[in-house]
Amino acid sequence: MVAADDSVQRHVPVLLKETIEGLRLQAGDNVVDCTVGAGGHAAAVLERTSPGGRLLGFDLDEAALEAARRHLERFGSRAMLVRENYRNAERVLLSRDFGPVHAALLDLGFSSLAIDDPTRGFSFRFDGPLDMRFDDRDELTAAAIVNGWSADELAEIFVRYGEERYARRIAQAIVAARRRKHLVGTFELVEVIASAVPGDYRRGRLHFATRTFQALRIAVNDELGNLKTALEVFDRRLAPGGRLAVISFHSLEDRIAKQFFAEGERAGTWEILTKKPITPGPEEEAANPRARSAKLRLAIKI
Repeated sequence: MVAADDSVQRHVPVLLKETIEGLRLQAGDNVVDCTVGAGGHAAAVLERTSPGGRLLGFDLDEAALEAARRHLERFGSRAMLVRENYRNAERVLLSRDFGPVHAALLDLGFSSLAIDDPTRGFSFRFDGPLDMRFDDRDELTAAAIVNGWSADELAEIFVRYGEERYARRIAQAIVAARRRKHLVGTFELVEVIASAVPGDYRRGRLHFATRTFQALRIAVNDELGNLKTALEVFDRRLAPGGRLAVISFHSLEDRIAKQFFAEGERAGTWEILTKKPITPGPEEEAANPRARSAKLRLAIKI
């Protein structure tokens, strides 16, 4: 595992300048950071809203929260961090004396601390357990899905959440492999996927296991359900004139945000600020390759 102090140094918030400028933060604003991570965006928010603005930050990963607490320590009680799913933001807001929400941020990427920790099972680059939980208090793991769900159920999530063209072949290969041996490790799963897809797919620019791993991670953590619920929360809780920023990293997330804002604009409850999403420039992509797929959408609550 990467040490927490190292994680703060290595954490590079995506589209930081564009996000902070887009939120148009003022001194004294109250801001919700739904995915605080190591605190990169949060620190910039607290600096911009000084001296009286407060931040309520959510994360499910205790290691990330520890890193964020260290990063944000200088802001004292202005930084309020909770280990909670951001889909429950409304309940948390109602239980605390936080005041009106002037801005909110959903950075839907997950931390390098988690990606690079082999014990978490997020990456096919490291051998580790098939876990993939953001919150280790949850019961559902990638191993439970891989070893327990039917071929039809597996193929469905590989298509829906991974947009995987060889979903059926991969699902059938998994079912056949688990009859011989319970699948417990990331490298075991990579080998099964490799056996199911054509050679040109294995040699493609995108790693052949990427879409399957993405689909499993989304299913384990109900990522798309969390996003839809959170958007509904801020439709109710964001103060008039407040701004919402959504940074997505794959087409499924971006589509949900785009449709939500479009429906809100038609209903007269939101004003879209980004007709096309803002993406990283060449300099940011070179400095932080994981930012390449990021898309930022912004809107104002009317």
